[in-house]
Amino acid sequence: MSGAGSPTLNVDGTGLDVVIVAASWHDTIMNGLVEGAVSALEAAGASHTLVRVPGSFELPVVSRAALESGADAVVALGVIIRGGTPHFEYVSDAATSGLTQVTVQTGKPVGFGVLTLDDEQQGLDRAGLPGSKEDKGREAAEAAIATARALAALRG
Repeated sequence: MSGAGSPTLNVDGTGLDVVIVAASWHDTIMNGLVEGAVSALEAAGASHTLVRVPGSFELPVVSRAALESGADAVVALGVIIRGGTPHFEYVSDAATSGLTQVTVQTGKPVGFGVLTLDDEQQGLDRAGLPGSKEDKGREAAEAAIATARALAALRG
């Protein structure tokens, strides 16, 4: 959802309870992502709670618990930076596949704000910080709200 061609979404979060599940690695980037998500949720009128987890690998299990405990949507935020070992691929795949399974199994949306990066600068460019080109935390929150609204419309 970045750059030219970004969609216009229904971001009316009135009456929605959204949980932000945020990893703890890479403080500066993560804080920007969280701030962007919180700002978007508040602007949309959604109630929200923040839950921190150790890393991106833990996002799926806590996201599922949040949705099964009554949240209408989750915004999952994480930062995974490529290193010199296969760890990047394993954690990226586990977070992505896990969050996909959570949303399909629960029938509730997960706004995907997990950045998979080659270097820290890419994250700083996407974190919604002063000077950033993008705000992926905001985008993930808006996607979660818009998907919750689409599901509600389908379910009548």
